[in-house]
Amino acid sequence: MNVFLWILQGLVAVVVVAAGAGKLAQPRAKLTETMGWAESFSDAQVKAIGAVEIMGGLGLVLPALTGVAPVLTPLAAAGIALVMLGAVITHVLRGEKTEIIPGAVLFVLVAVIAWGRFGPYAF
Repeated sequence: MNVFLWILQGLVAVVVVAAGAGKLAQPRAKLTETMGWAESFSDAQVKAIGAVEIMGGLGLVLPALTGVAPVLTPLAAAGIALVMLGAVITHVLRGEKTEIIPGAVLFVLVAVIAWGRFGPYAF
């Protein structure tokens, strides 16, 4: 199970960091072409979401990998779970049914990571 969690952490980290980098690298006006939800948020809010995603993604791997404060790994997973819960709620409120699925899937994946790393497979 430990190997499974490491693989899951790595895959989710790549996805979350890439998503966050996209939000930081592009102006909000450009993001609204592919991410309709960005219309509902200010430039600063979209950039903050991107930064939080990058920090959370790095937090899934780096603390445990380096052995420096490995408790931050399950905390990062819990934090990303909250971000994904917010994403799902935003898409539900905006009526974006197909956009709910990626956030919901990531929520479940990081919840599994948080459960495993807080519980029986802690570092």
